[in-house]
Amino acid sequence: MNFQQLKIIREAARRDYNLTEVANMLFTSQSGVSRHIRELEEELGIEIFIRRGKRLLGMTEPGKALLVIAERILNEASNVRRLADVFTNDASGVLTIATTHTQARYSLPSVIKSFRALFPEVRLELIQGTPQEIETLLHNGTADIGIASERLSTDPLVVAYPWFRWYHTLLVPRGHPLIHANPLTLDDISRWPIITYRQGITGRARIDEAFNRRGLTPDIVLSAQDSDVVKTYVELGLGIGLVAFQASGDDGELVRLDTRHLFDANTVWLGLKRGQLQRNYVWRFIELCNPELSVADIKRLALEPEETVLDYEI
Repeated sequence: MNFQQLKIIREAARRDYNLTEVANMLFTSQSGVSRHIRELEEELGIEIFIRRGKRLLGMTEPGKALLVIAERILNEASNVRRLADVFTNDASGVLTIATTHTQARYSLPSVIKSFRALFPEVRLELIQGTPQEIETLLHNGTADIGIASERLSTDPLVVAYPWFRWYHTLLVPRGHPLIHANPLTLDDISRWPIITYRQGITGRARIDEAFNRRGLTPDIVLSAQDSDVVKTYVELGLGIGLVAFQASGDDGELVRLDTRHLFDANTVWLGLKRGQLQRNYVWRFIELCNPELSVADIKRLALEPEETVLDYEI
């Protein structure tokens, strides 16, 4: 048994058992991947994967148990490699944060300003992406910290800390009839063309769920990834905008209308790769975002093998 075989097992599970993608990820050939799997199965005397012909469809029960062990071994090996760096570069280095546009633009600036005052020798890299992309960047070690919505809190390979809750708000041009709606209802909103986020980001699921519960089909004429793009097209008169509260503000000719009574709250989560050692400034960044947690709490939750439910209010 060797590390390459364990990496192949892990990547096969992550990449939906597509051996071509596994080979590309590990910079090897598909035939080499198949050979490593066959040799490991022969050595252990078990079948790791469920097969149909040459295709892998999933993992057998022994394979699932092996995957858990492989994850643990590879994480510990990574920690050994990181150990010297953690203790010798405690106050300098690079902190890479993968986050959404909304958090990078509206929620992070004050935290980053405070962080820079504490760690002036640490360079920051912000990578903007979707929650799915952020999750992948955490898994493969490209990002130290991931910031996104509920997706991070349900990933068993990530330990997630709550940052803050937020609601959607409605943006309309000044003088729009909805300004006088009291109370504002989903039926009122559904009568107008809507501009909002595309599927899978910035709480879009909460918007869809609210209309579905009322049996309404909103006229979403434009979907975007960026809050500023939504606002731009509302200003052009293409429709009314549903955006994150922190990204709204009364901006030029737009008026913000409260919709907390219409859409469920969203939570922003701070994610770290579970079981991985981090430099001190990574722990401190999480603490700056959520002062309810001490560095000791953050370390304990990140390095414990078992998942722990955070039971405090945010």
